[in-house]
Amino acid sequence: MNAPAALALADFRERVRRPAYLLMLISAIGLGLLAVPPVGSHWSVLVLGGFRGRYTSSYVGLVTALTSALWLTLVGFYLVRDAVARDERTGVGQLLAATPLRTPVYLAGKLLSNVMVLGSMVAVLAVTALALQLLRGESRAVDPVALALPFVLLALPMVLVTAALAIFFETTPVLRGGLGNVLWFFVWMVGVLGGQSPKAPLGGLGLPPVKLPDGAGQDVGLGLMYVDDPLRTFDFPGLRLDPGFLAGRLALVAVAVGIAVLPALWFHRFDRPARAARAGGGPEPRTVYKGLPRTAPARGGTGLRLLAGELRILVQGAPLWWWLGAGALALAGLAAPPGPVLAVAWIWPVLLWSRLGTQPATSGAAAILGAYPAPRRRVLAEWGAGALLAAATGAGSAIRMAVTGDLPGLGAWAAGAAFVSALALALGTLTGAPRVFQAVYTVIWYLLINNAGAVDFMGALRDHGRLTGPSPLLWAALAGAGLLAALFRTAWRQARR
Repeated sequence: MNAPAALALADFRERVRRPAYLLMLISAIGLGLLAVPPVGSHWSVLVLGGFRGRYTSSYVGLVTALTSALWLTLVGFYLVRDAVARDERTGVGQLLAATPLRTPVYLAGKLLSNVMVLGSMVAVLAVTALALQLLRGESRAVDPVALALPFVLLALPMVLVTAALAIFFETTPVLRGGLGNVLWFFVWMVGVLGGQSPKAPLGGLGLPPVKLPDGAGQDVGLGLMYVDDPLRTFDFPGLRLDPGFLAGRLALVAVAVGIAVLPALWFHRFDRPARAARAGGGPEPRTVYKGLPRTAPARGGTGLRLLAGELRILVQGAPLWWWLGAGALALAGLAAPPGPVLAVAWIWPVLLWSRLGTQPATSGAAAILGAYPAPRRRVLAEWGAGALLAAATGAGSAIRMAVTGDLPGLGAWAAGAAFVSALALALGTLTGAPRVFQAVYTVIWYLLINNAGAVDFMGALRDHGRLTGPSPLLWAALAGAGLLAALFRTAWRQARR
């Protein structure tokens, strides 16, 4: 077995043992159920001028493959983008740096591993599509080629692009951290919106031009949508395999491979830090303890000192420009209505909030913190630090609401500060990875600024001055649930030691 294949296989075997992989396979089945809803459903993923295709093998394969291309490119990126960072974190990267393995070969192995992980989910979706065709019952004539072809030509090239971009982000200094996780959502959104057109570069998502039946509108929509009346049906003729379409898909594959190996120009497989350490010039390792207050005995105030220590850990390393931006947003909150300003102010600390619950794992201090005699107090202090950060960045809006007597808005602000900290802490404690919160919170924030009142946890949306979102009591209850989840997870880990 050649080096890239051996590296990819070992990496894939390690990944499939994780609970997150099983969860993603289960979610892939859920995607299939969304793509092929029951006959007469008001929900649809693909709307073709008020019509949908009859549930034949060709149409079920098309709509399920497009759904996987649409959603696995978002979620799959966050699932596989830890491949290089894990090698660095576990020390495997330093061992590989001492071998003759060339950097392009290493990157090719990581690309193949990512494709194997995401491709296995595409395979599960293909099997799910076959089962759903038989279950829905509109056509029981199974055509394996027509069913599988959309997955090969539409879904697999898109997950290959996603796998390649995950490697590119991981090996590019500016993009490898939390900023890249947040940025990916907007990259994905632009790609999905632009890629739905058949005229998109290299075919985009691969949505083919379809000759619609008489009486159909010209609007074509891809994404989970609610329609007032159940869609009418027509016989979908299947994919048209013209040379231009096939050439575009092959070109997309070539571009993806090029993106994956391009970082070989600047990524050197962890060998530079190793050389610096051997020369005695390596930087001091960063730990969560640097900057902690001294633990000399003091009179009382233990809880406050613990809270102050967690707050210092949380904001440690924030650059000067971040503080200047936070201060400017606080001042803007004094002068402008709270809605838009508060929304911007509470996306600003997303990378700091994502540290909540994750630093014991990412810093290697989990075993030491596990010996802490009162872990519940530490968890509560960590949540308090996140809530204080939210209060500080949104202070301008809170002061304005207090001065103008906007008590409902102030209540929503307080519940929102508690909720965002609890959400970050719960996701961080349960997964140990900051990118989960970064992805989830970015999606929530994007829906919020697009007037999705159901996710308005901060009271940013108003109708003639009145709050339009759920009650602040709901967000306070969700904050309590998140905090309880973090406490339970911490206690469970403590009991296992």
